[in-house]
Parts: sequence; C-alpha cells; structure tokens
Amino acid sequence: MARVKRETSLPRATLIGDVVGSRTFADRRGLHRRVTAALATVAEGAVDAPALTVGDEFQGAYPAVGLAIDAALTLRLELAPAIDIRFGLGWGSVTTLDRESGIQDGPGWWAARAAIEWTAATQQQPGMTHVRSAFRNDTGVGIDPHAVNAALMCRDHLLGSLDERSLRIFAGMRAGRTKKELAMAEGISASAVSQRAGRAGLDLLLAAAAELREL
Repeated sequence: MARVKRETSLPRATLIGDVVGSRTFADRRGLHRRVTAALATVAEGAVDAPALTVGDEFQGAYPAVGLAIDAALTLRLELAPAIDIRFGLGWGSVTTLDRESGIQDGPGWWAARAAIEWTAATQQQPGMTHVRSAFRNDTGVGIDPHAVNAALMCRDHLLGSLDERSLRIFAGMRAGRTKKELAMAEGISASAVSQRAGRAGLDLLLAAAAELREL
C-alpha cells in the first residue's frame, strides 16, 4: 500500500460556507457562476483561496481569523440579497494529506465544520433567524471564541435587519465610496444617505468590521 503523504501546517483560520436554501434555485449553473465570481474577490491574502468543493459549499483558509471574518462579510455583501450565505469559521492546525490532490484534514477544518453546523441549526430557532456565522477555536490558545461569537451574532442581526438599499450603501461604504457618490448612485441626497447610515447602524457596522478584521 502506498504511504499517504502528510504535512502539518501552522494554525490557520479556516472558512466553510454554503448557500442557504440552495435547492430552491432553478438556475443552478447561474448560482454556481455567481458564487465563483464572488469567491474570486476574497482570494487575495488567503493561504488557500476559497473555492467551491461539492455542490454549493466552498472552503478556504487564511493566516488570521480577522481576515477570514472579513472575507465572509465581503462574500455576504457581494451575493446579497439574491443569494444568502452561512459560514463556519475555525482556528487550528491543518494537515495536508496529499499535496498533489490538495486533500486536507485536521482540527482547523473540524472546527469550521462544527461552526457551520451550529449556524445551520441555530438560524432555525425563534429569535435567531438572522444568525449566519459562527467561530470555533478548540486549541485552548489564541482568540476567545465566546467574544468573537458575541460580535458575530450582533453583526448578523444588524445585517439581517437591513433593507436592500441599506445593504448596497453599506457595501459601498466598505469599498471606500463617499456618501456623496453613494447618494448619486441611489438617486437620493447625501443627507439622506447620512441619515440612513446613522439610523440603520451602517457607520457602527463599518467600525465593527474594521475591529474584527484586526483579530
């Protein structure tokens, strides 16, 4: 029997995502194309660029938890509101079982899998319908998962409460566009954009995203 090649890496921030309610999409090829295009926007800085694996699930890895969290937010905004995504994020070592095939295993992936399973189950509960992401770290060292999950749940609730215009404006704010530019794109006044940003918590979401990215 041929020996299996194993190579253990340093701890990584692992990311698993999938499409919520994907079976309801009639145009499966179109869904695949849109998700693939969105994944390309978060490839920079990744250890393993996120890519579709089986069906509508995708996986990727980053050198820091904050980068994985930020990638998840970018993907969610890229695909919203037509395509809803949930995420599981993990932290732990990753073992490459075979460099040629790229097959991986290890605690980092187990953590991300446990996180996305929790996300899928939790969003079915009353009062938790906006939950779309969770983080697991079973290494005993590094970032406290309880603190991260508290932040993620609050962020998910705020994002899930936004209407389509507020989502577009928030995405534009993250991309560095000014409120005057966003106002012109939306056909409203800059004052209206500022009022909406304050009322919907968009400035707060932007500040929180910047803080989480530093983890």
